[in-house]
Formats: sequence, C-alpha cells, structure tokens
Amino acid sequence: QVQLVESGGGSVQAGGSLRLSCAASTYTYSIYCIGWFRQAPGKEREGVAFIDSDGSTRYADSVKGRFTISQDNAKNTLYLQMNSLKPEDTAMYYCALAWRNYCSGNPYDYRYWGQGTQVTVSS
Repeated sequence: QVQLVESGGGSVQAGGSLRLSCAASTYTYSIYCIGWFRQAPGKEREGVAFIDSDGSTRYADSVKGRFTISQDNAKNTLYLQMNSLKPEDTAMYYCALAWRNYCSGNPYDYRYWGQGTQVTVSS
C-alpha cells in the first residue's frame, strides 16, 4: 500500500506562486506515472500535470508555461511549482499514482490518492 501526503497549499493573490509537495511512501515498481489532479466545487476532477518513470512530463493546456512538475527520487517526493496563479486555479489539489507507463488524465486510471491540499487564488 502506497501512501501519498500533500502539503504546500494556501491562499495567494492572483499572480502569486505556490509550491505543492507530495511525499510518497517507498514503492518499488520501476514503471509508474505520478501527478496532480485538481477539483473545484461543482466541477469534475481534472488532470493538471504528470511525470512518468522515464521523466517525461505532461501538462493540461490551462497550466502550460505556468506550472512545473518535478520529482526528487531520493526523497520520494513530487513537486508542483505553480507560478502566475489565477483565480480559476482555485481548487483542491490531489497527488495520484498509477502503475503504468503512460500518464493519462483519467482519474480512474490512478490507484493511489492523497488527501488533497487546498489552493485558493484571490483576484
């Protein structure tokens, strides 16, 4: 069983930055996809950014150029650097992990989830 724990959420003004972290318990699978989803009230959960075991990254069009996903394998920690934040980025952000080598944006493809961290961007 893999545990994921997010941190780093908070409240910022538009144009500001936040860095989210996702600490993962140790896992031994060499093929995986790990990333971030977000869900705003009344909306479906959507994929934001992903990285696979080869280091390839994938971003939602709405965050390209503003968000950067990275990982520190030595620390088993995933990061999401969010710059130029907009009010529409306000949501609960979740870390998710799948044992697959293709990072899809479908939340049903992900087996493990964190509890989420809230990001609120005010105008």
